[in-house]
Amino acid sequence: MTDKLVFKPWGGTMTARERFNAQMNFKPFDRCFNMEFGYWDENFHQWKMFVDNNIHNNWEADRFFAFDPYAGIGGTVWMHPGFPTDKWVENGHTYMHNGDGVMCEVLASGDSTIPHYIKSSVTTPDDWKRVKEERFRRDDPVRKIDIEALKKRHPVGPARTYPLGVSVGSMIGKIRDMLTMEGLAYATFDYPEMVEDMVETCCVLVEDFLDQVLPHFDFDYASSWEDICFKNGPLITLDFFDEVVVPRYCRINKKLKEHGINLWWCDCDGDVRPLLHGFLKGGINCLFPYEVMGCTHPGKLLDEYHGELHIMGGFDKMQLGAGRKAIKDYMETLVPYVERGGFIPFCDHRCPPNVKEDDYLYYLDLKRQMFGGGF
Repeated sequence: MTDKLVFKPWGGTMTARERFNAQMNFKPFDRCFNMEFGYWDENFHQWKMFVDNNIHNNWEADRFFAFDPYAGIGGTVWMHPGFPTDKWVENGHTYMHNGDGVMCEVLASGDSTIPHYIKSSVTTPDDWKRVKEERFRRDDPVRKIDIEALKKRHPVGPARTYPLGVSVGSMIGKIRDMLTMEGLAYATFDYPEMVEDMVETCCVLVEDFLDQVLPHFDFDYASSWEDICFKNGPLITLDFFDEVVVPRYCRINKKLKEHGINLWWCDCDGDVRPLLHGFLKGGINCLFPYEVMGCTHPGKLLDEYHGELHIMGGFDKMQLGAGRKAIKDYMETLVPYVERGGFIPFCDHRCPPNVKEDDYLYYLDLKRQMFGGGF
């Protein structure tokens, strides 16, 4: 591997925007949309190609690898201001308060890992009432969108050659962040009205944001984040999800549909299969960056929900770290689904540092050979 690598965009006859929309809507496309979801922080220090080429983050990596461009517009649809943050060491353990008001234990080394969440600042309806009044104000000036500034960044109409999305936040995932997983489990039974008011608050803030931006841009997709599943299924009951969360998705989807947005992806890790009926009913029709190990091979769901479900991601990171034969074998299983449309393959979350960088370059080159043209 040379010290200075130069990557060129894949060829093609379509713009990135045309390609994305055609591929994700099961229409003819010139080649696969080329993208990745990013890398662990450790990769930027451990991979020689990143160090030698001064690549420090995912934004720079996307341009380094010459991936197809895409962009998104979002607003402040969660708490503002966040809780004060701090960090301290006690009895040899490192603790912190994060911006969601949760006390947690973290690694002293700073290495990437999920913290051990200990205590939330919101446990009772009185806590929520105070936090809502202080940090979830609809009239907070920060929630006002500068439309003209955004128009200068993102051309409107056919002049834009890349897909542009609108972020619709989170209806329950960020609430789980604020309450902690255990706290949410208790609260949905002890204080169901409180949790529903949290969901309603999230929904209203997203609706306020959408009312500002939807009339001014021709968006190609909507995006959201939940992370309410783990490898054995959802972290909330299906009854609560169906009765409280899904109706809010439906409200948001109504606004999206009125402005021609028919693709809505949701970033939710783990086994999402029990939630799929609710996602689809609410308008979420794309899984991103679909994790294989916590669920199943993407082809199984694409076959089961053919024409109804879209997937982005789905290249098993475990196979990516298992060497070149495993990479090629797995890549071959994705070929018919890429050809069919509605599926864009890439590593099924941030690429971890256990993947050898030469193997990663092999993976990128193999993806170009298999999906870089002829569709």
